[in-house]
Amino acid sequence: MQTVSMKKSSLRRTRFHKRAHAGPDYSVPALDKGLDVFEALASSYAPLSLTELATKIGQTPSAVFRILNRLESRAYVLRDPVSNRYALSLKLSERAHSHSPVERIIASSTKPMRDLAQRVKESVHLSVLSHGRGVVLLDVGSPMRFRFAHEIGSQFSPVLTNSGRLLLAYLSGEELADLLAGDPDYARLSKEQREEFHEELKKIRRQRYSVSSSEERAGMKDLAVLVGNPAIGATAALAIACLTGGKNSADINRLTLALQECAAAITGSMGVTYDRSQAL
Repeated sequence: MQTVSMKKSSLRRTRFHKRAHAGPDYSVPALDKGLDVFEALASSYAPLSLTELATKIGQTPSAVFRILNRLESRAYVLRDPVSNRYALSLKLSERAHSHSPVERIIASSTKPMRDLAQRVKESVHLSVLSHGRGVVLLDVGSPMRFRFAHEIGSQFSPVLTNSGRLLLAYLSGEELADLLAGDPDYARLSKEQREEFHEELKKIRRQRYSVSSSEERAGMKDLAVLVGNPAIGATAALAIACLTGGKNSADINRLTLALQECAAAITGSMGVTYDRSQAL
């Protein structure tokens, strides 16, 4: 009896030891199952049957049916009465669009951009496309005595600037064609220049960043990387303008890598996942 008691006591201590090191468990299994259903439907190009959904998320059909029943009653999921297949409605998208993506981008970018500016000793700015123009949303100055600044709210040509071309490169074919059709700078390009322009956009998509000589200041390089996810229309260009002379001349790769790390942090803070390899 004493041996059994000691074993039980040892087992209790072991369980307590595991809990103490694992930390508090805030999981909500029912919510996890519901989110699994959402993600499975969102990742499918076609409506799914109850059996297909259950297999995809590793749950029983009865458990998935209860979840679908509640989602359908709240109009988040639609069921085809003939095939009995399920698909997401537009209600979730409607709810998401009630919040401005620009506000979310700014809120998510401020601290990572400040940290980046302190680390690389360069000014950093963030821009988006709006009504066919590039617009500076945020600018964080370098901690150095002499710095370059971009006025918040200032507009620029997307065709003639590095950040603008980066953002254009990630538009869909239809969106790009519509924007360029009304762009006066693009209209002034010759046929050869337009071909070179579109080849540059393809190159930007392949290498996932953009580097060019500054159109505004001689002796400077503009570096830009993408923030956000083009698939949901929430994107911005995170950029640095730096001198090519002196110690910075050999640091383009380092600055580009730092920009990419910062962009990944901002994108994650926005609650967005985006694998840039999918954009190729």
